[in-house]
Amino acid sequence: MSEAVTPQIKRNVGLLAGCQALLLCNGVTLIAVNGLAGAKLAPTPTLATLTVTGYVIGTALMTLPASWFMKHYGRRAGFIVGALLGILGGLTCALAVSIGSFWLLCLGTLCAGTYNAFGLQYRFAAADMAPADWKPKAISWTLAGGILGGFIGPWAGKITRDIWAVEFAATYASLSVFAVVALLIASRLRVPEMADAGQQGSGRPLAEIARQPAFVVAVLAAALGYGTMNLLMAATPLAMDICGLPFGDAAFVLQWHVLGMYGPSFFTGSLIKRFGVLSILMAGVVLMFACIALALSGVTLMHFWWALFLLGVGWNFLYIGGTTLLTETYKPAERAKVQGGNDFLVFGVQAVSSLSAGALVLGGGWYTLNLYAIPAVIVIALGVGALMLHRRRLAAAHP
Repeated sequence: MSEAVTPQIKRNVGLLAGCQALLLCNGVTLIAVNGLAGAKLAPTPTLATLTVTGYVIGTALMTLPASWFMKHYGRRAGFIVGALLGILGGLTCALAVSIGSFWLLCLGTLCAGTYNAFGLQYRFAAADMAPADWKPKAISWTLAGGILGGFIGPWAGKITRDIWAVEFAATYASLSVFAVVALLIASRLRVPEMADAGQQGSGRPLAEIARQPAFVVAVLAAALGYGTMNLLMAATPLAMDICGLPFGDAAFVLQWHVLGMYGPSFFTGSLIKRFGVLSILMAGVVLMFACIALALSGVTLMHFWWALFLLGVGWNFLYIGGTTLLTETYKPAERAKVQGGNDFLVFGVQAVSSLSAGALVLGGGWYTLNLYAIPAVIVIALGVGALMLHRRRLAAAHP
């Protein structure tokens, strides 16, 4: 008999979805303006997306400390600390563009990335409190909050771009406002803290856990899927600018991209429950290939729109599917280190992809950039396919 989904659990998932929406307001706004602001301030064009990389590096560096902090001080305290870092990051970026400092802007985006590291735990907080058969829905409904952020973020970037004397200064300042609201919502959370089993002992070594085929595929799907998505998304505003498309078009494309990323979350959990997590991961691979094929076929607004929308849906299936698969690989005592280790790997890969995006699109063009994305998607496909065969053999051997 499955455990009941209580009103308290649903309330907490709703609050976590609200925090996720505000986190995405920050993240998508940063993606929309960082490459352009970086291109104006960078000492060399190839460093234009270093501001995006700073955000990703900040996330990668803070994933393990954020997980450790929440294990010892609780989820709510961690989310409040994360929001405070988001406020600091937004104000630092606003100051940086006001005085024309590229390196201070990179520092500000690094700080904003530490906020993101704490926010990555929203989905795990939802999964940890949910009954086993409701975990995929808890994860996907929490991530669904990103839909609101996906539309508000680019819209905020568009209307705040020039309202102050210095371009983008007000845009970066608005990030602090989003983080303040997230802090207020997080303070209302009543998330059950980790059970004694989750706080005492350390369980198996991470190296032993990582040898499980399911762990390997979960990390591959999340890390390479996120890295591929970030490579193409981070370069899109620059690529569209090079192609002569206005900033408003780039904001429009990013809005629909984020809708693709988070819109399916309303039913991804149900799809996983019906068809199995590996089938959904493979569907994500197919959508990634479709995105690349469209991107290679042209550079009109509709080519960018369709490619980025499919990229978002493919990422959704890979990220939620990878997160769901990961929850099968650890015990309560191992939760913090496995979740933190997974996110460290995911954003380590993302740091490389974001740093490469500017150089690749400015040096080789949009077409070449998409060619570089193909091998990563092939690796995910091979990993998921191998795990499918492995599980079928186990099922045949032990019916």
